[in-house]
Amino acid sequence: MKRSRTLLVLLAAAGSAAVLLGAFGFQYLGGLPPCKLCLWQRWPHAAAVLFGAGALATRGPLMPLLGALSAATSGGIGVYHTGVERGWWPGPDSCTASGQITGISADDLLNQIMSAEIQRCDEVLWDLFGLSMASWNAIVSLVLVALWLAAAAKSTRQG
Repeated sequence: MKRSRTLLVLLAAAGSAAVLLGAFGFQYLGGLPPCKLCLWQRWPHAAAVLFGAGALATRGPLMPLLGALSAATSGGIGVYHTGVERGWWPGPDSCTASGQITGISADDLLNQIMSAEIQRCDEVLWDLFGLSMASWNAIVSLVLVALWLAAAAKSTRQG
């Protein structure tokens, strides 16, 4: 079955949009707060959606290649996050509570700490078949990279 560049771009961009909608659904409907690494995985998918719009408006392989790079970036962060969750390597210091602590009293600081919603990067809040959301993001992102690259190849062959 021959697939057109437009279809490939639509599938890849829609895939990133679906990942974002799923993440927001888990956050706002499922009550699962994202950690810093979860948030970092979202930005490249948002960029991929924009590159998808650009790829539909232009010809050539540049926009699909940028979409592939975006999906690969999110997938790479997903692999890194999976390693943090499984204890293969340490996570970044940014996966802890942050905020300004100078110029506030100890009581105010304690109140801030106690009311902060903190999600650690090494805790898995949800999994399916033993794979966390970060792992699933890595897998889906790899599939999206393949779609983007196929679209880029079609761009160079005028298909």
